[in-house]
Amino acid sequence: MKGQHILLITFVYFVFLVVIARLTGKNDSNTDFFKAGKQSPWYLVAFGMIGASLSGVTFISVPGWVQSSEFSYFQVCLGYVAGYVVVAFMLLPIYYKLNLTSIYEYLQQRFGRISHKTGAFFFFISRVLGAAFRMYLMAIVLQQFVFEQWNIPFEVTVILSILLIWIYTNKGGIKTIVWTDTLQTLFMVCAVVLSIYFITNELGWSFSEFLVSEELNQYSSIFRTNSILTRDHFLKSFFGGMFITICMTGLDQDMMQKNLTCKSLRDAQKNMLWFSIVLTLVTFLFLLLGALLFIYAERFDIALPLMDGDPKTDLLFPEIALNTGLGMTLASVFILGLIAAAYSSADSALTSLTTSFCVDILDLNKHSDTDKKRIRKQTHIGMSVLLIFVIIAFKHILDSNVINSLLTAATYTYGPLLGLFAFGIFTNYKIKDKWVWLVALLSVSISYSLGQIPAEQIGGYVIGYELLPINGLLTFLGLVLIRRQ
Repeated sequence: MKGQHILLITFVYFVFLVVIARLTGKNDSNTDFFKAGKQSPWYLVAFGMIGASLSGVTFISVPGWVQSSEFSYFQVCLGYVAGYVVVAFMLLPIYYKLNLTSIYEYLQQRFGRISHKTGAFFFFISRVLGAAFRMYLMAIVLQQFVFEQWNIPFEVTVILSILLIWIYTNKGGIKTIVWTDTLQTLFMVCAVVLSIYFITNELGWSFSEFLVSEELNQYSSIFRTNSILTRDHFLKSFFGGMFITICMTGLDQDMMQKNLTCKSLRDAQKNMLWFSIVLTLVTFLFLLLGALLFIYAERFDIALPLMDGDPKTDLLFPEIALNTGLGMTLASVFILGLIAAAYSSADSALTSLTTSFCVDILDLNKHSDTDKKRIRKQTHIGMSVLLIFVIIAFKHILDSNVINSLLTAATYTYGPLLGLFAFGIFTNYKIKDKWVWLVALLSVSISYSLGQIPAEQIGGYVIGYELLPINGLLTFLGLVLIRRQ
């Protein structure tokens, strides 16, 4: 597929988003930007959240991970479902009862100003890294298959991508995101279904024949129960996935901001439960697609694409979709799915970062109505610039699969949030608020040190995603030490 065709598809898709933004962003108010007037239909939010949760990381990196991990990632997904139940029935009732704009305002009410700022800071770091991971994937694909042939620098690719997102989220904020995410989820799900159809057809299979094929058996192993020492043992993956969901959804302003636009708590809970079911099914489709990609590559002797001289499994899907002669339809479907996946997570991240920074860090409510809108707009620009710098930095420091890097980073950055909220919900203690930031930093430092211990020094035990609840527990214990007597 030629680069100009990819750019044309991107342009047409972007026009769709701008039209939606103009329709939903007519009322350029902070209320609509932050909460969408609390009038979003729950089913619309649920469907749109699928795209924001999966993102370009799932669209490209999960299929690319199948070669080394087979279907073991699905163990983590099962843990996700358990985590969504906790979010629906433990966290959402608290947020709705307190009528929060930013969920970190809870920490202000429960503990004090420093706890509030500490929680917002760790969300800020978490979401900047998460959004940058996701946009980085889209940028390297566009760079590898479009802009490289025109000698356009990677930095320009990143700037253009973020600029497009800023344009259509500038006015409507979360109200626009609820609708654009729905469109983007639809494109992404259609893309994975059609990709599976085209590739199985090219391999001479029906979908049912693919499911019972010997080739699929090479990749379809899910459960790892032989040794608790391994990183991907079922219990470690399941409970790690559960806590990742509690943190990356229930304690994350990005995901919760959409839920808080629903008309009632009951609607938000229905949204969360249906969303978890559909998300699990769609993720399994991505794993099937990953197996198909490696089967196809092996049968037709397609080498892994190189990036900076090293093989990159994350680029196998775009390589097969765009460069192997499977037709313009599959190539177009892939590009639409990739753009939809990347934009659906990055646009909501940009909006939630703006919301949290304004409400939690800048104390927006202390300013006049005129100043509030000016501060919001300036912050929106500032968050866009920050994402650009972080994405560009990733090109020079990432050396592993992106989905693995994303989940590993989450174990460090979300741990203090888990500990803070757990302490607030499950105890009645007051704490010495001024020391909360120190407890959080120490728990991250200790967790990071634990994560660096070589497996051979601890009996061959490989520390995995269980580091997140460990991090949260360390924060919880640290808060016990600074509780007021």
